[in-house]
Amino acid sequence: MNVINLNGIDKLDYSRREAFNSLRTNIQFSGADIQTVLFTSSAPGEGKSVTAFELTRSMAESGKQVILVDADLRKSVMISRYKIERGKTPVQGLSHYLSGQAVLKDIICATNVKNMDLVMTGPLSPNPTELFNSRRFDDLITVLRDAYEMVVIDAPPIGPVIDAAVIAPKCDGVILVIEAETTSRRMVASVKKQLEMSGCRILGAVLNKVKMEKSGYYNKYYGEYGRE
Repeated sequence: MNVINLNGIDKLDYSRREAFNSLRTNIQFSGADIQTVLFTSSAPGEGKSVTAFELTRSMAESGKQVILVDADLRKSVMISRYKIERGKTPVQGLSHYLSGQAVLKDIICATNVKNMDLVMTGPLSPNPTELFNSRRFDDLITVLRDAYEMVVIDAPPIGPVIDAAVIAPKCDGVILVIEAETTSRRMVASVKKQLEMSGCRILGAVLNKVKMEKSGYYNKYYGEYGRE
């Protein structure tokens, strides 16, 4: 297995750490059948990738074997944000696998976070929707479900593109990340309707970037999470 270092990991303060622990607990209480969770948002910049990453890290630190799949094949921020070092051996990613250029063992990477593995995007793709509709993606989900206790998928925002709506029905649940005081109710309602039309199960929403004075004692980063 490839090994990579995540050098850009933030040391979370108490409030943020407890927020992600609460999110982790809420997901666990959503049902024993929840094993693959998709994160998306209405627009870029709402914090879905950070939320997906920190939830995965929280689960790993609790002792679960987890994997994060970076499925934003249009504009991934994972490598730059977490200053990922890929070592001397080139690491292939999700787009390599989905296009038939790599096998599964080539794209799964162990990280310096205990119990946490990662699949990176690989080269950005001109036709990600077709790749997500493929049998290879279905097979990937099946294999990862068997190998890990939790699979977290970071998908592109559903407002501009439909990738997340294609992936969502293949997962056990979807969480929508919403930026406080920025994303309009109308946009959220439109995205929610689009997800519902895909036939997926919406677990709830994370209200992100909430100002401390408006959010109570420990909800600076994570505002609220509610089941539908």
